[in-house]
Amino acid sequence: MHLFVDNLTNIDFSYLDSQRGLVGETWLASIMLDGALDEQGMVCDFGIVKKTVRQWLDTYIDHCLVVAADAKELKYSSTEDSTSVKWPFGEGYILECESPQQAITLINDTQVTPDSVARWCIDQLRSLLPDTIDKIQLDFVPETISHSYYHYSHGLKKHNGNCQRIAHGHRSTIAIFQDGNRNHLLETQWCERWKDIYIGTRGDLISRSTTQNTEYYHFAYQAPQGSFSLTLPGHCCDLIETDSTVEFIAQHIAGALKKEHPNSEFTVRAYEGMGKGAVAFT
Repeated sequence: MHLFVDNLTNIDFSYLDSQRGLVGETWLASIMLDGALDEQGMVCDFGIVKKTVRQWLDTYIDHCLVVAADAKELKYSSTEDSTSVKWPFGEGYILECESPQQAITLINDTQVTPDSVARWCIDQLRSLLPDTIDKIQLDFVPETISHSYYHYSHGLKKHNGNCQRIAHGHRSTIAIFQDGNRNHLLETQWCERWKDIYIGTRGDLISRSTTQNTEYYHFAYQAPQGSFSLTLPGHCCDLIETDSTVEFIAQHIAGALKKEHPNSEFTVRAYEGMGKGAVAFT
């Protein structure tokens, strides 16, 4: 007998890619369980499935930096308090991140894909679900977006929850209205500009350095969960003067558009992952 929960939850996180570097991502999770019926005539109570799996994904994937621990390029180390990773990518670039352990999830695979993350999650979830469950199928899929979107990563040091983690992210779309009319060209331009971007707060940039003709940005801050630091090439970053909440992101885009087109009025509807975001006006 099969039990399924479609659209169980969505997860917002970042991962390391061998070519793209730091990639913000949003996936929708669905689950199917195979097993015999219990004395209640159920494979498993829906409440147990939803609560257990959602809480586990919120803890170990959502708002984390997900790293393929078996990738030959990766160098990492862990202590009781923190995990640090060093990741070469693209044309000889390097990314380094050090965070409290709960902010970085190491999966046993050579790359991060929906299938590899699902396999790792299933192995971890087996002991949390009833013994009567014979098989777990977990599916991660990105949102279907018919127009432009971008992948971004960021960290919110003032946030009391998991958004404070310095390298988590989202796959987001945007809607831009110029003088009341939807402007898909401007949307495409911003999505190209922010393709695989790290949106950094200028106040969190502690230094810059140059290695092999590449300028690197060094971010660091102290947050409730501990100390965070991130180093990556400057061309992978866009600095803003404020924190990088979606409210400030929408405001930043609207302000930039107003400077470029001073005689126009703009409405910017910026998304943070799926189904949520903020609207800014000029």
